[in-house]
Amino acid sequence: MYQLSRRGMLALAIAAGAALPAGAARADDYPAKPITMIIPLGAGGSHDLNARVMTSMLPTYLGQPVVVELMPGGSGRIGTAAAAKAKPDGYTLLFTHNFIDELQQHVSKLPYNPNKDFVVIARTNTAPPSLSVRADSQFKTIKDMLDYAKANPGKVKFGHSGNWGAAMVPGAALLQAAGVKMSLVPYKGGGPAMRGVLAGDVDFTVAFPSVITSQGDKVRTLVTLADKPAFPSVPTTGEIGFPDVANIATMQRVVLAPAGTPPERLAKLREAFAKLAQDKTYMTLLKKLGENNEYMDAEKYTQMRLNQDKAYAKLVKELTN
Repeated sequence: MYQLSRRGMLALAIAAGAALPAGAARADDYPAKPITMIIPLGAGGSHDLNARVMTSMLPTYLGQPVVVELMPGGSGRIGTAAAAKAKPDGYTLLFTHNFIDELQQHVSKLPYNPNKDFVVIARTNTAPPSLSVRADSQFKTIKDMLDYAKANPGKVKFGHSGNWGAAMVPGAALLQAAGVKMSLVPYKGGGPAMRGVLAGDVDFTVAFPSVITSQGDKVRTLVTLADKPAFPSVPTTGEIGFPDVANIATMQRVVLAPAGTPPERLAKLREAFAKLAQDKTYMTLLKKLGENNEYMDAEKYTQMRLNQDKAYAKLVKELTN
């Protein structure tokens, strides 16, 4: 029997690879080049900071760099649209959150359909919002505030970071669940909204832990709108009788891929993020940021995502009618 030399076998292997159609690749070749992670938000925010940690560690599990590309604008629509139009080959990912992903479709006409144009890779972690008042506020507890609001519809002022943003939605979800009406006062960001509280122009705002902590003893936090406590002695919405608020109020940081990405590539990405979630160095880096590591796999988050869609549709309908 004729036997090829080692050089001949190598030549045949190269020739066979060259004969593959353009764009074709064996499943085990992926990823063969850097992956781009689009963030539809600006620099310096919590998503940017979280992504820097993730992308410093992901090459260990993917064998290729993951490059962050910030695309702010249009309340997240510009970057999301770019990711939706990207080739579904596993080389473009979207790192976003539930308020952009599932809420915006109910308040704006979008050039994409989030539930048809994207599939879930993983939820990386969560960010629990909390409701805070000025330290000398008449409201000592969340019950004080809600009781007063029921007796005085529209008198309590809620300063938030912008319509349908990451601070307005959690607060609106609580008001809806409690059946109270307050005056919503939009500001150009969470910082200005907090300053509005400190100045006494509004009664309260909703913010994330890092913002609240930075105020020291200038504010009093009354409730955390999440499943788990964010501050000692501060109750969660579940503990005060509103268990459904956390699902739509908590920021869910999620990695998505364009629909149509090959299943074997999705599997590799999902496996990499699952391993990352168990990495001790990654956990340490997140903790230094003040972030948690509440990973959720694609199957579980996909169901949560669909539930959010329905909940946001109801929230928007009730608040806009």
